[in-house]
Parts: sequence; structure tokens; C-alpha cells
Amino acid sequence: MKAMILAAGRGERMRPLTDRTPKPLLEAGGKPLIVWHLERLAAAGFREIVINHAHLGEQIEAALGNGEKWGLTLYYSPEPPGALETAGGIARALPLLGDAPFLVVNGDVYCDVDFARFSRSTVPDAEKCPAGGARLLFVANPAHHAGGDFALAGDRVVPAGSGQTLTYAGIGVFSPTMFAAVPPGQALKLRPLLDAAIAAGTLQGERHAGRWVDVGTPQRLAELDAELRNA
Repeated sequence: MKAMILAAGRGERMRPLTDRTPKPLLEAGGKPLIVWHLERLAAAGFREIVINHAHLGEQIEAALGNGEKWGLTLYYSPEPPGALETAGGIARALPLLGDAPFLVVNGDVYCDVDFARFSRSTVPDAEKCPAGGARLLFVANPAHHAGGDFALAGDRVVPAGSGQTLTYAGIGVFSPTMFAAVPPGQALKLRPLLDAAIAAGTLQGERHAGRWVDVGTPQRLAELDAELRNA
């Protein structure tokens, strides 16, 4: 299974830190946020990783190179200024991702999930990801997003209000066909595709009880940095 790390965001809430450094290269615990993902993906057996970028993207390519440092092969999917949002960025990268389900990880989160659970060869693709849909990782709602995103009915994702709401962790396995209708180069958020998958019954999810941080502000970055350095 291939993986994609989303690294194209401008990081407005992280300014002024992101004025000169792309958010995935901001450090916590002595290493860039994106490197935590690369190390965990490599340890889980992933070998091919696609990284999209826009704002200061040349810094990301210069810092990570071809990935051999981690035993990985990195491919880059540059986007125009302003980027293409999540769904648009994934759609643009489909030629690099192939025809099988792939893992997507937000570059600005920290999570201790075992990525191997998504890629084990003994698990059929149909169990990793519904045909034409996705299987998402959810966490308890953080204080800054108390309303959550969706609810779970078993492993089926249902609209918020249908049960206890949870927050999408920015990690999931997606079918490439979910993005097939997105016009090339069009900016598109992920939420409309997720809502359509709910309606079609092709969106599944599971809850992660471990550590997860949406590193969206300088304060949360500083708190995570202190936590990791003192671990």
C-alpha cells in the first residue's frame, strides 16, 4: 500500500512561524512534524510515499530528498499557489498513487497510531476500505473542536447528531475511485466527498484511543514539543 502525506496547506493559524517555514517542517521533539510520520510509516512497512506541497514546497523537497534516509521512496505532487484543498490535492496525485486503496495522513497532526494496521497484506482491501469509499480514523473531540465531525454506528460513519460525535483524525484509507470525478486541477474540500460516501453507505471508521494532536497553533506546537522532549 502507498501512502500520501498532505503538506500543501498555508498554515495561516501558525503564522508567523509559517511565513518562512512550511508547517510540516516545523519541529516538535527535535524533528519536523512530517518526519514523525515518515519514521512511523517506514517502521510499518510502507515504502512509497506521495507528498503534495504548495506554500514553500521547495523547502520540503530539499529537506526530505528522495526518502532514502528512511528507507522510503518519496514522490512529490506540486500544486499551484493557494493549493487545491484536500480532495483536489489527492485527485491531482492519483497518477502517483495507483489503482489500489491508499493511506492519507495530514501533515500537521501528531498521532501514535500503528500505521501497520492499515497496510497488512493479510487483510483484504475490502476490509481496509469499502469499494469506492474510505475508512477513517476518529478521535475524541479536542477542546478546540468540541462539536466533532461525524458519529459512528458500529464501523459505519453517520452524520453528526446520530450518536456521540467524534473528530476525524486526518488519517484514513481511501479508494482512488472516490476522487475519479474531481476535475483535474480543481480545488475541492474533502467534506463533500465524505458526505456523498455516507449517503452511499461507503464510509467506515474506527476510533483511536491513543495520542493525537492537531498541531494547528503555535501554542499547541509548543505544548507538543515540550511533551515529546520530556517523554
